[in-house]
Amino acid sequence: MIRLITLLVVLCSALPVAMPVAAQDKPLVRFGAIADPQYAPAAPRGTRYYANSLWKLSEAIEKLNGENLDFVVTLGDIIDRHVDAYNHILPIYQKVETDNWFVLGNHEYDVGKDYVQTVPMFLGMKDRYYSFVDNGVRFITTDGNDLSMYATPADIPRRKEAEAMFNALVKAEAVNAKTWNGGVSEEQFNWLKGELDAAQKAGELVVIFNHFPAAPDNNHNLWNYKDMQAMLGQYDNVMAYFNGHNHAGNYGVVDGVHYVTVEGMLETADTTAYAIIEVYNDRIEMKGFGRASDRSLPHPVQ
Repeated sequence: MIRLITLLVVLCSALPVAMPVAAQDKPLVRFGAIADPQYAPAAPRGTRYYANSLWKLSEAIEKLNGENLDFVVTLGDIIDRHVDAYNHILPIYQKVETDNWFVLGNHEYDVGKDYVQTVPMFLGMKDRYYSFVDNGVRFITTDGNDLSMYATPADIPRRKEAEAMFNALVKAEAVNAKTWNGGVSEEQFNWLKGELDAAQKAGELVVIFNHFPAAPDNNHNLWNYKDMQAMLGQYDNVMAYFNGHNHAGNYGVVDGVHYVTVEGMLETADTTAYAIIEVYNDRIEMKGFGRASDRSLPHPVQ
């Protein structure tokens, strides 16, 4: 009998221990996402309520602070115009109780030519594009203003690249040939490829941030969005690309990558827009607040 009991104990100890469902399905990273507060001390114009973004943002940050998040990211356009607007909205961002990341939008540069080169400094950004890794997920922030008519001064080499790209789009009658859009330079694409290669080698999942959409086809899209699609589609560890700029929101899938446009916070007088996003090994779950959409994004795409 003693031998039988001993044998049963040995056999049972060799069996795999079932993990609780909650432990198996715990997200790798949880973060808050905000797009286009676009604050200005200005009267509403159409559906854009610029001044109301101060209280909307305050309420969003209060909610996000209670959610045990790994970070908060704003997907561009924290202001609408004038350098003084930063003095009003940045103190609200100082209340974020976790890491706080910014993506550069086109309206960040609507501050007058004397301040264009110092915009990243206002936001405490060391670089216009950058990456960080959190629990096996590499988050890559790209800069869609890299080539543009408003953020690329005439006396730097990238200006010629910007003008050539924009003129080619105009000649082709491209839907996104707008001066309020921008593009990614060859130099930045080379950097991005290096980041993607490093993530692949390290076995990391990848999430991309930009201000401008890269899918589906839309007049708000990054000037060279097809090039962005082509690069990201080469890597099976790239899960999603999140952006702002198109306040209506949008969604598409290209080559297994989810492209999500988060709805703009400044739209409507009294309805907010922001999201809590959870990254798992096999999917991304997005819980929207106010106008922002709920989405479940499987990886790989089913």
